[in-house]
Amino acid sequence: MNLDGDLTEVSRAETRLQKLKRMTTSDHQHIDDMVMAMAPFDSRGNYARFLGLQYVFHRLVKPFYTADDLNVLIPGLSERSRFTSVCADIADLQCAVPEIQTPVAVPDAGMERLGWLYVCEGSSLGAAFLLKAATNIGLDASFGARHLAGHEDGRGKHWREFVDQVNGLALGEQQEQEVINGAIAAFDFFRILLIEDQKLAA
Repeated sequence: MNLDGDLTEVSRAETRLQKLKRMTTSDHQHIDDMVMAMAPFDSRGNYARFLGLQYVFHRLVKPFYTADDLNVLIPGLSERSRFTSVCADIADLQCAVPEIQTPVAVPDAGMERLGWLYVCEGSSLGAAFLLKAATNIGLDASFGARHLAGHEDGRGKHWREFVDQVNGLALGEQQEQEVINGAIAAFDFFRILLIEDQKLAA
C-alpha cells in the first residue's frame, strides 16, 4: 500500500469547501456549543440576546454581499444577505440594537471575504433546526425568526449553488489560504461576540 499516494489522491478529490469544512470543524463546533449554552429558545429574553449577536455579525458581513468584485465571481450574491431579515426580526420583537463594540479587522478586499461568506452562508444551511426550536417561544418565519427561514428554492439547493460557485473559482495558493484565514477569523469574531454577551449577562 502506498500511503503517500493514497493521501495524494484523497487531497486531489477534496473540493475547496470540503477542505475548508475539515479545517474549521472544531471552530464551528465550539461556536455551536456556545450558542446552545445560551439556551436561546428557552425564552424570548434569551433569544433577544442571540438575535443581537446575529445583528452585529450580519451587519459586519453585509458589505461583502454588495461588493462589486464578489458579485462578479458569485452571481446573485447580493440577494443572499439576511441582514434585512435580522433587522425585521429585531423590529418584530422590539429588541434594542446591541451596543457590543468589538474591534475586528474586516477585510475590504481579497479572498478572505469568501471565508467570511462561507461561515455566514453555512449558518443559513444549519438554521432549520433553530427555526423549529423558535416555535417553542412563538416565533416563526413570518415573525421574529425571519432570518432563520430557508430560501424559497430550498436550503439545500440554495447552499449547493453557493458551493458550486465557490468551488468553481480559479484561485492561487495564496488566495486559497486567504479563504481559510477568513473563515477562521469569522468564527473567531462570533466567538468573541458570545464571550462579550456572557460578560454582559453575568
